[in-house]
Amino acid sequence: MRRRLVVWIPLIVAASVGTWFALSFGGGASAGGLDDAGDLVRWGTPYVKMVVSLSGALIIGGLGILLFVLPPGAAAQRVQTVSLGAGIVWTLSLVAYTLFTYFTVIGTAPTFDSGFDENFGFFVFATDLGQLLMIATGMAAVATTVLAIARRFFGLAVAFLVAVASAWPFAEMSHSGATTNHAIAVNSLVLHIVFVSLWTGGLVATIVAMRAGASRLDALRRYSSIALLSIAIVAITGVSSALIRIGTIENLTTEYGILVILKALGVVVLALLGVRWRRAIIPHLESARGVVGFALCETAILGVIVGLATGLARTAPPIDQVATGPLTPAEILTGRPLPAEWSWTSAFTEWNIDLIWVLFAVFTTLFYLWGVRRLSRRGDAWPIHRTLNWIGAMVVLVYTTSGGIAVYGQFLFSAHMIAHMLLTMLIPVGIVLSAPVTLVARAIEVRHDGSRGMREWFLGIVQSRWVGLVGQPLVSTVIFALSLMVFYYSPLLSWASTTHLGHQWMTLHFLLSGYLFVQALIGVDPAPHRASYPIRLILLMATMGFHAFFGLSLMTGESLLLPEWFGAMGRTWGDSPLVDQQVGGAIAWGIGELPTLILAGMVVLSWIRSDAREAKRMDRQATRDHDAELQDYNAMLTRLDSRPPRQK
Repeated sequence: MRRRLVVWIPLIVAASVGTWFALSFGGGASAGGLDDAGDLVRWGTPYVKMVVSLSGALIIGGLGILLFVLPPGAAAQRVQTVSLGAGIVWTLSLVAYTLFTYFTVIGTAPTFDSGFDENFGFFVFATDLGQLLMIATGMAAVATTVLAIARRFFGLAVAFLVAVASAWPFAEMSHSGATTNHAIAVNSLVLHIVFVSLWTGGLVATIVAMRAGASRLDALRRYSSIALLSIAIVAITGVSSALIRIGTIENLTTEYGILVILKALGVVVLALLGVRWRRAIIPHLESARGVVGFALCETAILGVIVGLATGLARTAPPIDQVATGPLTPAEILTGRPLPAEWSWTSAFTEWNIDLIWVLFAVFTTLFYLWGVRRLSRRGDAWPIHRTLNWIGAMVVLVYTTSGGIAVYGQFLFSAHMIAHMLLTMLIPVGIVLSAPVTLVARAIEVRHDGSRGMREWFLGIVQSRWVGLVGQPLVSTVIFALSLMVFYYSPLLSWASTTHLGHQWMTLHFLLSGYLFVQALIGVDPAPHRASYPIRLILLMATMGFHAFFGLSLMTGESLLLPEWFGAMGRTWGDSPLVDQQVGGAIAWGIGELPTLILAGMVVLSWIRSDAREAKRMDRQATRDHDAELQDYNAMLTRLDSRPPRQK
């Protein structure tokens, strides 16, 4: 029992001390006015939130270690048991946190009188904060239940994805939910929560695994890669959040600013410890001493950081996060003022960073270049045009999601349609031609101990039955074509335009549907289904016709698709909303057809090259066997010719 407690005591004690210090220093638990709910609620709410954060981190980090580090066995079973216990605590503490938050909102000490049921029901079902808490609690319960019954990697992966998705309601209900920079604040906090959890929970799970008999070298080496990525993203998102909430250097001297500095110093210390792990400890692990003690020290520092973050969330930032004064219609709808009138200059000078897709582009490009370098070091060639295709696709992705097209896409249907065409027709072409699956298969080492690394997961997903189904040429074409009609003539357009989550889903869906379609036509990577070249051209021409029909329906339409959004922005410049929508239809038809024609040319070129390769193969075969196939064919004709004629 003592050997087990030694893993948890440093984390819990350090987090508790960090929370107490942040609350005391920042005033997060100071007595309020008439709406003060009392000491129990003021101090209990942040401490219950600390338990929520720690237990959530343990289940996310534990599942990450199970999925990417450990092979099946006693150590993995032990980590799964610990993660399940953390999931149970996570779910129960979220229920308690919902109760504490309710009493904080109504400003009374905990009482369960006759009106409690009705008032609490109204809070959780009719208010945004209550609904987000219910969603988070439901996700925690689902993730824990799936983990309890999981026996294979697939079940663990489902539990992991649900647990990671719970970061969204937490981000929405935090400071960022009301910020004037809502999108970048929510994105920053979602990434921050996920990777802090992988970092913290992953370290605890690694310690548990090592104490349960897992290979120290493999566990620490693999976890250090996760930690390195986590440190980088936590640092970037932390700076991003600080810039939004602090604003100026002078505000660093406020209580909020000082707590941010202390938290940042903790991250720097942990980064230095991570460098020591990779350079001094892991390479000499067999002779190193005090490895577990060193890891427990790092765990304690992580606990302090979690505690500081808990108290920081209840400390008022120096910059007011809610827009005040008279608001324009655009500010009410989007949280942002109208940009200057659209021009080709402002299309490249206006920016609104979407941190999720920027970091995706940056880190996947770094991993791509690392893979190419690894192939080069062992003497394998990799075509330069594939690397340039990937870099070009990621540059366009960053611009499409963060540049002027993204900024004006909130206010102009035509700009939104340009972004749609780039996401579905241009970026996927670059991704497909860069052959990422082939690079992963060649550059990442195969694991032989039964665990799954990025190579095993990547190839497992690509070769799965589900991807095999949606990757069939006919199915992918139907998904690609029908997505236009289903998205724009259903409530999905409103969801994607008016909510941050819907916008992120839209971007992901457009990218995936475009990738599957282009991969079926000109894919370089291996695929389970390959249509003949005539069939590919037929599918492409059918899609071209569907695009034309969709574009014409918008160009000739006389009703606005989303009047409560595009028609209510209060724009005084540019075309009217209906005319702008008709321009968007012309873009869908005109600009959408140009990539289609280019794709058609690429299919024809691939067809010609395929025939040329087949001809060369047949020539080599004929040289090897002295044209045996042709001789057999001529012999068959001779036999047929020598048969006696039929008697009539």
